[in-house]
Amino acid sequence: MIYREFKDLKLSTLGYGGMRLPTNKKNEKIDRVKAAELIDYAYNNGVNLFDTAFFYHGGESEFVLGEELKKYPRDTWYLADKFPGNMISVENGKMLFDAEWAGMKKMTFNNPAEVFEHQLKNCSVDYFDFYMIHNITESTYDLYTDEKIGIISYLCDEKKAGRIKHLGISTHGRYETIDKFLDSYDCFEFALMQLNYLDWSLQEANKKCDVLTKHNIPIFVMEPVRGGLLAAPGEEAEEALKAVKPGDTPASWAFRFLQSLPNVYVTVSGMTTMEQLKENLELFNKNDPLNDSDKALLQKIVDGMATFVPCTSCRYCIGVCPQKLDIPMLIATYNEASNVMGWYVEDVLDTLEDDKIPQACIGCGACNPLCPQNIDIADTMKSFCELLKKV
Repeated sequence: MIYREFKDLKLSTLGYGGMRLPTNKKNEKIDRVKAAELIDYAYNNGVNLFDTAFFYHGGESEFVLGEELKKYPRDTWYLADKFPGNMISVENGKMLFDAEWAGMKKMTFNNPAEVFEHQLKNCSVDYFDFYMIHNITESTYDLYTDEKIGIISYLCDEKKAGRIKHLGISTHGRYETIDKFLDSYDCFEFALMQLNYLDWSLQEANKKCDVLTKHNIPIFVMEPVRGGLLAAPGEEAEEALKAVKPGDTPASWAFRFLQSLPNVYVTVSGMTTMEQLKENLELFNKNDPLNDSDKALLQKIVDGMATFVPCTSCRYCIGVCPQKLDIPMLIATYNEASNVMGWYVEDVLDTLEDDKIPQACIGCGACNPLCPQNIDIADTMKSFCELLKKV
């Protein structure tokens, strides 16, 4: 495992993300046996940073990571968690947490301290090694910076008290928003951002990296393979990659891209299977950054993927959909239909009830503000319907 120095720590450059742990097919709950095997294998093969959040897996992720990690000495692993402000609204001085879309009950907290204490208990820890405000973006900026609510001031106090060792941000926001935020605060030590070779230009991740580097903020990476898209970028792209490196997988190219960026410290990957974990461990046992011709090839592949709607299946949108549509699944199907209207698309749509197909979307747009990728979901469903009419 390659390690990188962060402050006084040596962090594994591969981190384990707790958003996509293996689940039981019957009830979609985390498969505790398989999850334990993965966490144990990762730890015993050099991974020392584990990332979770309040609402991952309907709240289970915090519990599972905490339970599995506490069997090991506390000073041999680092836990990252996030304050869930992106799922909180404030009414009459109360903080209302609503993530029913994730299978969680609504909760009311009196102040930021109650949220933080709740998370410490969930994770069975006395402190967090890394703690972030979850998704500083245009829609959460006012909440996080509201001094009356006091989220940032509280977290800074906890950092001084030692219950947060390192305070940071996670973000899907525009680079201007990130820059404005960091101009206002000097207490943040790192940033977790969506970064991969597709989003380098598509979501202006290059400009976000420039902003963070300007503020001397080390980068931790999420969505390194774009929710799995870059692990299977299409037959033509895969053939082009194999022509250059026959023994490498498409996912390895995505990780090698990140190794080419000097300010990237940790890449957090949500690994669901042992196969994915072992492949990633092998990749992060050696440093193999891209050369100029490799970068040119990836850019050519990105240009050919321009028709894809950039959904990462975070599922934030589902809870507010009045039709209860499986929006990420429909977008994935739309991406397939846009490129090859084959048996897969027809097979998927044939299995759906009439109230679950893209035509069931009423175009209300309630889902759009929750999308970290800034997808106009209602318009995408409309385009999907128009595409189906041509079949």
